Amino acid sequence: MKSTTLTISIIASTAIFTSSAFALSPVVPDDAERIELDPIVVSADFREKTLSQTSNAITVIGEDKLYDKASQPLIEVLGSSANVNFSEGGSKAKYIQIRGMGERGQFETPMNPSVGFMVDGIDFSNATLGASLFDVKQIEILRGPQGTTFGANALAGVVSVQSNEPTKETEAHVEATIGNYNTQAVGVAVGGTLIEEKLLGRISVYKNDSDGFIENKHLNRKDTNGIDELSIKTKLKWLVSDDHTVDFTYMRIDNDNGYDAFSQDNSRTTLSDEPGKDTQKTDAFALKSTYQVNPAFHLETSASLSKSDIEYSYDEDWTYTGDYYTSKDQYLRDKKQKDFDIRAISDEKGKIFNNTTNWTVGAYYKDFQSDLVRNNTYFTAPFSSDYQAKSKALYGQINHNVSDKIALVLGLRVESWTTDYSDSDLVNFNDTETLKGAKLGIEYKKSDSQLFYATLTKGYKPGGFNPVSDASGLPKQYNTEALWNADFGVNGSYLDGKLKNRTNLFYGEREDQQVGTSYVTESYKYTDYISNAKKGHYYGLETEINYYPTDTLSFDASVGLLKSKFDNFTNPVDNVSKDDRETAQSPSYQYNVGVNYMLNDNWNIKSNILGKDSYYFSNTHDKKSQSYKLVNASVEYMNDDFSVTLWGRNLNDTEYQTRGYYFDNFGTGADLYTQQGSPRTFGLTVSYDY
Repeated sequence: MKSTTLTISIIASTAIFTSSAFALSPVVPDDAERIELDPIVVSADFREKTLSQTSNAITVIGEDKLYDKASQPLIEVLGSSANVNFSEGGSKAKYIQIRGMGERGQFETPMNPSVGFMVDGIDFSNATLGASLFDVKQIEILRGPQGTTFGANALAGVVSVQSNEPTKETEAHVEATIGNYNTQAVGVAVGGTLIEEKLLGRISVYKNDSDGFIENKHLNRKDTNGIDELSIKTKLKWLVSDDHTVDFTYMRIDNDNGYDAFSQDNSRTTLSDEPGKDTQKTDAFALKSTYQVNPAFHLETSASLSKSDIEYSYDEDWTYTGDYYTSKDQYLRDKKQKDFDIRAISDEKGKIFNNTTNWTVGAYYKDFQSDLVRNNTYFTAPFSSDYQAKSKALYGQINHNVSDKIALVLGLRVESWTTDYSDSDLVNFNDTETLKGAKLGIEYKKSDSQLFYATLTKGYKPGGFNPVSDASGLPKQYNTEALWNADFGVNGSYLDGKLKNRTNLFYGEREDQQVGTSYVTESYKYTDYISNAKKGHYYGLETEINYYPTDTLSFDASVGLLKSKFDNFTNPVDNVSKDDRETAQSPSYQYNVGVNYMLNDNWNIKSNILGKDSYYFSNTHDKKSQSYKLVNASVEYMNDDFSVTLWGRNLNDTEYQTRGYYFDNFGTGADLYTQQGSPRTFGLTVSYDY
């Protein structure tokens, strides 16, 4: 019955939205030109394209949507997009799911992410806590496997965060925020010409502090789940010559957050005597060279290096009494990653096959290391492990114009993936495999205002190792997952650009689907592990619209429908079949409906309602979250370069859950324990631009 309902909903939504159109930027009084010119440029693929001419299932969140959200967790902002979900289990949301695919947390098991997470060309897929929204230009969310462009860590999709670039003109932005729960944030960004006609630069510094909304009654503290974050970004652009540009990026992240989020009664009041930590200290560098070799093609070369020290710890018994047991768990990780990519991209004079076909060829190398030390009250000695993954890949793509209206896309990536694992339990594994990703697409440009497309893509996620004991009987290794995904979409613009829409239908089949589960040993050791379901599938719809009835009023909406199920899976812990059950973190629907109204040149009002269906917390148990809707709003006063924004989130003060575990933690039998989402928050942001 549910499947039938979703199918009917998809058909109905398609009928409604395919005659509409979409654009993310709200209209301001002088925006009539902006709508027609389609200024939103997508750059996460091999070639930059305007959003309306992009044949990908993609959402672009522009600066206009981000400027009043700098103190908000970036991952939560992503969760307002169609078929994008998140989970917490820490000081704030860190784990992303796209179309029901993505990790929900990490403990002992080394992780190969399902969702790629890039910040200014640096891979943060394994260190998302450090992401900040301050001085961000736009965020691109690519749904579906991106095996050709991004490889192994892009089975479900990719999130690309792009900061503001250096400019020739001197620019400055200063911002300060205060809010409830003792929220205080301040940010400064400055950029301009450092050496005339040669060197441009930009630096931004953002400090974000908050006590958080948890109160620890035992310790009489309100900051045990607090936020204490500092991020610094430096960007340089060297104009070597008319044909050569070099970009340099440095990021320093120093997050020292608390973690104290769970209680016996599932409230925002805890009794922990040993609150945990959720910290990340990262130094990251990136260097990119763009060189016009000749009129036929240009060469893009990029290299990045990042090092992150991460602590994730918590009071395992959540109390101070120790009536049942007392324990603290701590995970200390040292992560290092090096990436190198070189690609040749054709230009107008480099087209082949009778001047009809653009091409891209490239090579990629990655070296990722993650060293873990786990300390636990019940361990006689710390558990330690060393994990290393190396990747070498060759890739290419051609874009062939069959005619003025029809184009074909063909991409291929071949990747050699090598892994080594060893731990203090004298377990050693190593493996090498060859992985293949592909893309086949067709585009039909019916008119300048309407584009139809269909794509078939193959993605992959490498297999790996589980640090489980022989006595557990659980799989010590899990297989590589393969995903075949089909997208069918239309981008349309109507009513002279006042109404725009992007609608996408999708279907995917998963082979050797990787399933994250967990178990607790008799000695209270919590262990996560990954197994394989033989098959799984998903299907659904994403649609995004924006309507500008006047120069001062705009409406925008996004809807995601999803049905994701196991076809053949038995949980190794209890040998219970999960066939035909929905996968974890896969709400059947999500929506976000907003309005933006310019009262006059000085006053702007925005509001939106965000809703999400219930979903399974885990693949191990069958407990679900509750469906919910959140109401957000802001009022902004602008005077030249000065602005004041009064904002509120979850104004209806809805109670909702962002993580759930089902187990016996108090000797009273298994029960569901949940982490609560943010309650009503409000604040004031003052900013000045020069």
